[in-house]
Amino acid sequence: MSDFLREFADVARRISEDDINKAIDLLFDAWKKGSRIFIIGNGGSASTATHFACDLAKTTAVEGKKRFKVISLTDNVPLLTALTNDDGFASIFVEQLRNLLEKDDVLIAISVHGGSGQDKAGLWSQNLTAAIQYAKDNSARTIGMAGFDGGAFKKMTDVCVVVPANSTPYVESWHATLEHLICSCLKERIQNT
Repeated sequence: MSDFLREFADVARRISEDDINKAIDLLFDAWKKGSRIFIIGNGGSASTATHFACDLAKTTAVEGKKRFKVISLTDNVPLLTALTNDDGFASIFVEQLRNLLEKDDVLIAISVHGGSGQDKAGLWSQNLTAAIQYAKDNSARTIGMAGFDGGAFKKMTDVCVVVPANSTPYVESWHATLEHLICSCLKERIQNT
């Protein structure tokens, strides 16, 4: 237990505060413009996407101020399974973005490996990297949340917050921590406008 806590704390010293601030700035700009935020992820990162969407919608709310327009694209199970059944898993997020994405919207993609690496099913998170590319091609802004070395996300996104750890549990835990931090900072900014 003490090893986990010590290593978890060590990650805090190595995360780029500059990248966190850039993500906050990008999201605050989206809030000011009334742009929509879409959040995606697979596996544990899908649950982080849902949690992040909830917190952006609820915990940043300030009485008398407009609110974030945010949607987690991981939550519509009938649509996800229909798209997977008909078109395959690779396009489940792009197909949803085709219906919703507009100029200046923001896509947040969450992945432990940042769209790099592979396993039995092939390259990891290609549905996420396809969605990032689609967003970029359609004048939306992109934020990546990754671990390890940032993977493809680090090169593809406008801002990438990388958890510098080579452990899925650490990365997933830090992603949850970071989304809470980001929402807390955004609420403070909204209160002061």
